[in-house]
Amino acid sequence: MKQTLTRLFLTLPVVWLVVSLVFLLIHLVPGDPILQMLGEGATPADVTALRHQYGLDQPLTTQYIRYWSGVLHGDLGNSIRLHDSVTHLILERYPYTLALTVAALVLALILALPAGIFAALRRGRVVDQALSVVSLFGLSVPGIALGPILILVFSIALGWTPVSGANSGGSASISWPYLILPSITMGASLAAILTRMIRTAMLEELGQDYIRTARAKGLSETAVVCRHALPNALVPIVTIIGLQFGALLAGAIVTEKIFSWPGLGRLVVDAISNRDYALVQGCLLAIGLTYVLVNFLTDLVYRWINPRMRG
Repeated sequence: MKQTLTRLFLTLPVVWLVVSLVFLLIHLVPGDPILQMLGEGATPADVTALRHQYGLDQPLTTQYIRYWSGVLHGDLGNSIRLHDSVTHLILERYPYTLALTVAALVLALILALPAGIFAALRRGRVVDQALSVVSLFGLSVPGIALGPILILVFSIALGWTPVSGANSGGSASISWPYLILPSITMGASLAAILTRMIRTAMLEELGQDYIRTARAKGLSETAVVCRHALPNALVPIVTIIGLQFGALLAGAIVTEKIFSWPGLGRLVVDAISNRDYALVQGCLLAIGLTYVLVNFLTDLVYRWINPRMRG
């Protein structure tokens, strides 16, 4: 408990930094963001009114305190283009991005875990070399290229999956057929990374003395791998998964745009296109805080599976 509270305390400066950077975003934009939002036909009265609405006519310290107050109260302002609360828009889209990210992560683990273990057990053989080539291909093909290829093959040519969207008939729920191609697009590169990481970690563990001792005691290969080598090999993998979760959130921006997925990624792209800075700030804040939270939880899981970190 003490270590958990200590870790939580150390996370607070990171949260402060994320919120502060998001606040400064509107002040770092080249030119006048108010003029960019309103366009060339804006009148001085419109500019003055919007500047007052955003509080940009106040001192920077006052704006900063006001922004923090809004964050703590869940008030991130209003979208100038969608005429709705930024908080409501984020809460409406966040489950879609979270579902897509988790699906991609689960898919990557389902593919990478057996592939990495099998490659380590067949080191140097044809299977190991084939899996290395496949994982290299997964690392080399970006999602922006893989997504359209999957649409052309499985949606248009074969007709097996929907082309875009998250559901049919305007339903608010997520239909799993719509989740297949986006999750493959996001999870392919992560599966390739995890396969190589798991293979390396398993090879290192299989060469340890305790593994030779376990085999000398007559334990089956399945018991040696699953009960002894794999739990220790997963210790560094957990850290990689936590870091890659943030990468998946960032990758969702491209994937959601390709598949017209109604998540945060597509929302932030549309907000940037519409110069809706309050919405951009809110989306980036949500993504940044999610990344901080996931890394905090990853650290807790890491300490739980690694007894040496509990002391």
